[in-house]
Amino acid sequence: MKRILTIVIVGSSVAMTTAPAFAQDGGPMWRCRDRDGKTEFTNVKSSTAGRECRLVEQRVTVVPTPQKSARSATRNRTPAKYPKETSTKRASAKEKQRQILERELEQERGLLGQSKNALAEQEAVRYGDEKNYARVLARLKPYQDTVEVHQKHVEALERELAVLYK
Repeated sequence: MKRILTIVIVGSSVAMTTAPAFAQDGGPMWRCRDRDGKTEFTNVKSSTAGRECRLVEQRVTVVPTPQKSARSATRNRTPAKYPKETSTKRASAKEKQRQILERELEQERGLLGQSKNALAEQEAVRYGDEKNYARVLARLKPYQDTVEVHQKHVEALERELAVLYK
């Protein structure tokens, strides 16, 4: 009994390398093109009738994949002299990171307070040439942007600290 083998492959270079491996029974393989221009491989002669088909290979040889060499197996190992992190070093590094983040957060909160004070001072001042409120908003915009930037920095540092404490 013959097996029906049909493979549809778009690229011809892929087809030439993959098709012979599928013909395990050692029978002939035909390469056919359908109406859409797609390449199709088959080992059933009756399915080639009335189509443009060419014989790919009369005899098929299956070659097993090579085994991994000893060199590639040792390539993924960690070297013996590679420094290893101990739990005390890891805890020390985490504590140092926490201290740095807390110091940065304190500085950023100070800068946020200063920028809020500067914004409040500017909001209280009204110049004579600012009869149009759009000019007031344009003058305040840099101060508002500074407050927003420092607020975002504070929030980011608080998130980092929250992750560190988990």
